[in-house]
Amino acid sequence: MREEFLHKLCCPQDKSDLELEVFVRDTESSIIEGMLTCPECERFYPIVQGVPIMTPDEYRQRKLEEPILKKWGLRLNDSSKKFELLEEG
Repeated sequence: MREEFLHKLCCPQDKSDLELEVFVRDTESSIIEGMLTCPECERFYPIVQGVPIMTPDEYRQRKLEEPILKKWGLRLNDSSKKFELLEEG
């Protein structure tokens, strides 16, 4: 995903602008792995192999996302029905 694409995305839940955290870029500066977060509802949307995963909560599967988050030192907030993150540590 190219960073210029970010201005075209919004949170599917509340339509707020998203914040970007990049974990891996390729040699052409495209984002390969990263995280989009919504400052309003605190949900997250991972970028996996250059593709932002913008699925609403009701269609997401925690078991599929947990290995990706663990790789980045993050985990899901188990006490919330929303897809919120907690930092490891």
